[in-house]
Amino acid sequence: MTELGRLYGLGIGPGDPELLTLKAHRILTTVPVIAYPISENGKALARAIVSDFIRPDQIEISMSLPFDIKRSPQPYYDIAAEKIAEHLKIGTDVAVLCEGEPMLYGSFMYIFQRLYRQFPTEIVPGISSTMASAAMLGVPITYGNDVLSIIPATLDEITLSDRLAVVDAAVIIKLGRHFTKVRRVIDRLGLLHRALYIERATQSNQRIVDITEVEQGDVPYWSLILIPSQME
Repeated sequence: MTELGRLYGLGIGPGDPELLTLKAHRILTTVPVIAYPISENGKALARAIVSDFIRPDQIEISMSLPFDIKRSPQPYYDIAAEKIAEHLKIGTDVAVLCEGEPMLYGSFMYIFQRLYRQFPTEIVPGISSTMASAAMLGVPITYGNDVLSIIPATLDEITLSDRLAVVDAAVIIKLGRHFTKVRRVIDRLGLLHRALYIERATQSNQRIVDITEVEQGDVPYWSLILIPSQME
């Protein structure tokens, strides 16, 4: 009976290749097959982050994802999982690259849910952009017993307002086209003076801008707002 291959979920961090962990680097550079998300316009951020470490003899699986709110990505994950499973079934290990932390809003979790019951699986944690952003902005996120909330900007305005009204500290992710809504909410709640904006944290094109100067049309998906807690 053929021994099954091992599925790895590699957290590769927010963008700076030097933030890759030693363990992720070891697996990335030795595993025979790597898989990563790719958008319909051909962009593969996860691969780009670690491109210098990929060997020419490694097999690559590009997982095409729509990145379009009008289409469910689930059928695309089904296809990707099937491609990965073909290698695992014949005993070949596969590492799936995931920006940031695989189990925190990571694309890998959808592959994980489809395959972990069938194949031995190992997850390698990565540095999340939510944590890296605080370092890039140079501010502590929380003090003492303060509670941190991580909130998707995709929530409707009422829910977003209800959540932010009770936070000690918050990280608002997935901004993109939702920036205007989020800014309106934090302004109404009196949080605008504490809100810090950053996009593409740790990447070569990282950008930090005063939130009052951010234009809606310039806000990418890979941006967030950090509202740090206040030291008493």
